[in-house]
Amino acid sequence: MSRRPSASRWRARSLTTTTEKAAAAPGRRITPPSWGGTAVGVGTATIFLSAVVLIPLGAVLWKGTSQGPAAFWDAITTPDAWAALKLTVAASLVVALINLVMGTLIAWVLVRDSFPGKSLVDLLIDLPFALPTIVAGLVLLTLYGTDSPLGVSLAYTRAGVVVALLFVTLPFVVRTVQPVLLELDREMEQAAASLGAGDWTVFRRIILPNLVPAMLTGTALAFTRAVSEFGSTVLISGNVPFKTQVAAVHIFGQIESDNTAAAAATSTALLVLSLVFLLGIDLVRRWGARHG
Repeated sequence: MSRRPSASRWRARSLTTTTEKAAAAPGRRITPPSWGGTAVGVGTATIFLSAVVLIPLGAVLWKGTSQGPAAFWDAITTPDAWAALKLTVAASLVVALINLVMGTLIAWVLVRDSFPGKSLVDLLIDLPFALPTIVAGLVLLTLYGTDSPLGVSLAYTRAGVVVALLFVTLPFVVRTVQPVLLELDREMEQAAASLGAGDWTVFRRIILPNLVPAMLTGTALAFTRAVSEFGSTVLISGNVPFKTQVAAVHIFGQIESDNTAAAAATSTALLVLSLVFLLGIDLVRRWGARHG
């Protein structure tokens, strides 16, 4: 006496047969059912991004420009604010260029060379990420202050500001270039060397073009981080107006003086400056990608 298959077994067998037919049909693709997960994910990400980033930035922009373009320009061109902005931009550009070279060199050494203590050096690169910036400022002031055990006094100088910014921004270039070096195909370099290309030619024609996007990204991140730095510079700079006062410290002073409109205007100027710099770097990367 034959037994009829149960309903669940019949559905499973029917689904298997249908899937096998669809897979065997040439040119047919099996499209998984959509459960609306994409819409939920995009909506959640948009709400979170708006609450954490877009709304606060919009509030700063609104506060900084609420009194009109003339008042905004007057606020950022006062002698002390303008001096702080110029120092911040100049120091950040110097720091970004130094990081571009030295960060790439350090990433190269960590990936391509072997030496005792390599893992410790690799660990120390991330220390500025973990260390509170005010603690970094205290450490730098202890090392390079008036009572420096090294005999080097950089306190209350612009050189001290640059050193402080270098300390907090170095990991950006290293950590963006390092993964690209790790994934770089070494066989291309070996093939070029076997065809007679020298070390400099291999680096210039094969390695460098692959590193440039990561180098530019790390440099842009280092610049924007330096522009907004407060904790590591507030102690070693001495906050001397027209000499060592950076924009973030100037903004803090304006808030303490209950001049929030001027503080918001200077913050807006830094925000626009960082955005323009990031867009410029992105345009350079896109141009480089289009032209090989």
